[in-house]
Amino acid sequence: MRLLLDTHTFLWWVSDNEALSDAAGARIADDRNECFLSQASAWEMAIKVGNGKLTLPAPVGRFVEEQLASNAFRLLPIELAHVAHVATLPFHHRDPFDRLLAAQALKEKLAIVSADPIFRKYGAKRIW
Repeated sequence: MRLLLDTHTFLWWVSDNEALSDAAGARIADDRNECFLSQASAWEMAIKVGNGKLTLPAPVGRFVEEQLASNAFRLLPIELAHVAHVATLPFHHRDPFDRLLAAQALKEKLAIVSADPIFRKYGAKRIW
C-alpha cells in the first residue's frame, strides 16, 4: 500500500509520540508499504518553525532529509496537477496544506495517514 503521511503523523512517527494510533504505526512500520511525505508538509513545518509553533532538533531541511533517509520514506513533490486539483475540491476545510494533501492523495492514489477525519469528506482513503 502507498501511504501519504500527514504532517503531524510524520512528526509523531519520528518522535515516537504516543498520539500516533496503533493502526497508523503498524501501517507505517510495515515494510510492504511505501510511505511518502509531501513537500507541502516540509513547507508547513518550515512555517511553524519560523513562527515559533514548532521546535525541531535540527534545521527543518536537514531534519526532514535525515528522517526521510532513516525511515526509508520518499518525498512527494508538489506537481502542477496536484495544485490544479485543489481548485476542484469542495471547501470542507480551509487549511491550504490539508487541501493540497487531499489533492495529492487523490491524484496519486495514496491512502492518507492522519488523525484528521476531514480527508474522508474529500473521498481520500484515510488510515488512523
